[in-house]
Amino acid sequence: MNRANRIIVALLSLIVVSFLSTAALSQPTKRDEIFAYLAKDGSKRGSDKAPVTLVEFSDFQCSFCRKFWQTTLPLLDKKYIRTGKVRFSYRHFAVFGKPSEIAAQAVECAGEQGKFWEYHDKLFASAGSPLAFTDGKLKGYAKELQLKSQTFNQCLDSEKHLKKVEGETAIAVFLGARGTPVFFLNGQMLVGAQPFEVFESLIEEELKKVSSSGKAKP
Repeated sequence: MNRANRIIVALLSLIVVSFLSTAALSQPTKRDEIFAYLAKDGSKRGSDKAPVTLVEFSDFQCSFCRKFWQTTLPLLDKKYIRTGKVRFSYRHFAVFGKPSEIAAQAVECAGEQGKFWEYHDKLFASAGSPLAFTDGKLKGYAKELQLKSQTFNQCLDSEKHLKKVEGETAIAVFLGARGTPVFFLNGQMLVGAQPFEVFESLIEEELKKVSSSGKAKP
């Protein structure tokens, strides 16, 4: 993250409060409240009853984020997400400039038509190509995924999801994130595109804790 982006993101952290619920505003903001919010809303995969929650803050232009998507997420999906043990939530940490912000908004527009994850995968698959996140390219991906082009284009052009992207980026900073990707596994921070074995070890530890206590964390 360059100096300009660090300054911008630091300023964005000031609007975190506006992203929290009214109930949360009635008392000092707590990390647990933020994680509960992150687990409740947004784009998720896995069972809502999963005992472990894994939240990723990511940027579609980040090469390490793409590496996680390519190598680690499929293994997590097979062993933990599909089996109901982990609930996975994707959040934006758009820090690599305007193209990152626009791509993040685009995937939210795709989500309005029920294809968040398909578009998410398309963005990461295309990220290695030059100019992958131009306006024309982003709208072209929507056509490829058979989204309603006019609806998608209007959504993207309106920047209706910009505040959401900025807000989630601010939350990441507020929680201590300083680079991409960053993960929170039942509230525990994990930085970088760690190998599957690291996630596996931490998840198994959390599953043991939950099994002994009988309570799942948000």
